Amino acid sequence: MDKIKIFSIVGARPQFIKLAALTEKLHRLKFDKKVEHKILHTGQHYNYEMSKIFFQQMHIPEPDYNLEVGSHSPSKQIGLMMKGIENVFIKEKPDFAVIYGDTNSTLAGALTSVYIGIPVAHIEAGLRSFRMDMPEEINRTLSDRISTLLFCPTKAAAKNLKNEGITKNVWVVGDVMYDMFLYAQKYLNNKKILDAYNIHPKDYLLLTIHRKENTDNPDRLVQIIDTICQSGENILFLIHPRTEKILKEEKQFSFNRYNNLLVIKPVGYIDMLILEKNAKKIITDSGGVQKEAYWFNIPCIVLREETEWKELLSWKYFYIVGSDALKIQDSIKSTYRTCKQKSKIFGNGDASSLILKKIIEYMDK
Repeated sequence: MDKIKIFSIVGARPQFIKLAALTEKLHRLKFDKKVEHKILHTGQHYNYEMSKIFFQQMHIPEPDYNLEVGSHSPSKQIGLMMKGIENVFIKEKPDFAVIYGDTNSTLAGALTSVYIGIPVAHIEAGLRSFRMDMPEEINRTLSDRISTLLFCPTKAAAKNLKNEGITKNVWVVGDVMYDMFLYAQKYLNNKKILDAYNIHPKDYLLLTIHRKENTDNPDRLVQIIDTICQSGENILFLIHPRTEKILKEEKQFSFNRYNNLLVIKPVGYIDMLILEKNAKKIITDSGGVQKEAYWFNIPCIVLREETEWKELLSWKYFYIVGSDALKIQDSIKSTYRTCKQKSKIFGNGDASSLILKKIIEYMDK
């Protein structure tokens, strides 16, 4: 039997992590005897820190194709991606397209594949924030509607799909990011990244901000940063390129006003985990970072009004604060004691192998 040709479509940091989990299992468990796996990078994250460094550090094979789409309005970006993906797929004739998460690359991959008759596997299907004003919610909801195989990270995600009438070929496999998190543990005792910035374990709050709801309102963004820095804690701010661009355009804003804030460029996956592991608390609007905080048992302060990871709401040290100054201050001041985590919420660390098995089974029918 000929190998099954699978194309992974990626373009943003969280997708690189999920892709790494899949490629690691593909080779280690010998799935590559049955599967020819190719990678199409849309170029959604187009700078070195947000893209190439992840491929290098996580030992992901170089993309077979890079569309180098870059930054545009959502509709233009998705349109350019679809045009590029279609050209590649007409040439390559893949048996399956694999999409990840909820980015513009996810939706572009799903739409293009369906239009030209290629089945789609959606990894991280079923997540819902129930906020259709969020681009991520639009992308994942539409992608779920047209995907052939839906791989859910949790039971709650599968329940969301059931509530929408989607029950065929839905599988709860666990979270591929948890696969990668477990794989990375052997690298996390390295303290070079801490030494490089002269920071010490449990002596800083780790901050990331990139969501549209925070970055598209400069006043809200500056107010969040002001409130966090007023805590008096040492703040390590990993600044997203879009966030940096918006703050640079604010004439009245300067990082120099804060003496307890260290701003650094995005780092690779392993260094990011090391910074999370050694943080006193984590402040973020990232869905992936929320989960990593939970896995490390580090208190997480979420700069959003809701989360698609509903499973985390019962965790004692998970704070949904939005941009509310009082809530942010209270959550930073709150005391913390290590508590036992609920086990198996995100699977057993074998999601990637279960996904590959299901795709092969589907194609063998």
